[in-house]
Amino acid sequence: MFSKSTLPLGLILAYRETHYKAPGLGLTLRIDRPNDSLALAHKRFDTDCSAFITACIPFSTELTFEENDKRQCILAGELRARSLYFVDGLGQHPSNGWAGDGEVSFLVFGLTLEAAKSLCKRFEQNGFVWCGADAVPTLILLR
Repeated sequence: MFSKSTLPLGLILAYRETHYKAPGLGLTLRIDRPNDSLALAHKRFDTDCSAFITACIPFSTELTFEENDKRQCILAGELRARSLYFVDGLGQHPSNGWAGDGEVSFLVFGLTLEAAKSLCKRFEQNGFVWCGADAVPTLILLR
């Protein structure tokens, strides 16, 4: 399934196990699991897609809090410039053994798959979570 990826299998598995949370909406996304609450959020924000993305930890390289925060602020500015609605998110592995207390992220409504790929490549991400009209979160690997 991920045979074309150059990422270590352990990292891919960690991404698949991670809980992708949007606390302000009471949502927790899990890879390949339909999410009725997300489907309702899509209707609420009049869209058929969303993406869970971050600018932190480029290519799995640890940065300081300040560096990650700066990258996240730049990403937020880019999303605002595109007039996209987004909420704060947190990617957190259930064991807390991966990404510490979680990775600061955004759940972005109306971001197409191709636009999400382009944006995440620009911010040097290994991948992201994308959700189409079926509201099933899918792991999209970029490397």
